[in-house]
Amino acid sequence: MIIDSGSYENVVSQEVVDKLNLPVEEHSHPYSLSWFKKGNEIKVTKRCLVSFSIRQKYFDEAWCDILPMDACHILLGRPWQYDRQSLYDGKRNTYTVVKNDIRFTLLPMKEKVTSKDVSKSSPSATTLLASKEFVEESRDFGIVLVLVPIVHTGASREKVEVATLLEKYSDVFPRELPPNLPPMRDIEHRIDLVPGSALPNKPAYRMSPKEKEKLQRKVEELLAKGYIRPSLSPCGVLALLTPKKDGSWRMCVDSRAINKITIKYRFPIPRLDDMLDCLSDQRCFLRLILEAGIIKSASSPMMSGKWPLKCLMAYLSGL
Repeated sequence: MIIDSGSYENVVSQEVVDKLNLPVEEHSHPYSLSWFKKGNEIKVTKRCLVSFSIRQKYFDEAWCDILPMDACHILLGRPWQYDRQSLYDGKRNTYTVVKNDIRFTLLPMKEKVTSKDVSKSSPSATTLLASKEFVEESRDFGIVLVLVPIVHTGASREKVEVATLLEKYSDVFPRELPPNLPPMRDIEHRIDLVPGSALPNKPAYRMSPKEKEKLQRKVEELLAKGYIRPSLSPCGVLALLTPKKDGSWRMCVDSRAINKITIKYRFPIPRLDDMLDCLSDQRCFLRLILEAGIIKSASSPMMSGKWPLKCLMAYLSGL
């Protein structure tokens, strides 16, 4: 059915009249039309009373002229619109009509999307089919493909292997650091200061009682775990608290003053081009071996061309 404000007559298709066996009567004023169907002019000689409903909410009837048109089944023109005081809203594409002093708003039909239009439709368009439409689609194509998702509830083999490896070396990946400082090593780290420089000894930052209490609690916690110990050094380094995103506090040490009088040691790194030339076409590597041998000396296995390119890139990405 089409509502057409440009048509001066209400029209019903001859096919509808024949299938529904509608009662027909002679037209009181026969006339000719030519734009409903391609070809010669068509003589209008009969009409009938057509009852129709729109979305099972609006029920109406109208006298329609009978024509063998193929544009639609029912065309409601100016006579029906005049009787129902219809108003068209071009922005919302709706018609407002009045029948028996009741106002109705006729909404446009939603576009029907089938599987044939999926590739042309928007991403937000639905692609679900009713059972009847599915049967029709399957008859047209002849082949139906079914996609069945499989949900894996258990852990994959890779995850199990990783979990086993982490459990085997759990002492290397502890959830919390062990108490006390690490044991003495053969090579101990040392910070050398510029000879003759005065050691900084600045007063503490001003803080609120709440911050001071939290800082004291943090120092006592580190002392209990053995991570720090009372210092007898004449050098004083400032400590302060900074808030974190989760609302807790992080203790920070202001080492800018001591860093100014610290000797900066620099070690040359081999040229990238020379290292790439030495790697040759090796493919397998271990990052631990690379880190252990790349800086030691030029006579190491890495520099003799026995380690791969990927190993070098892994090391450089960690610098």
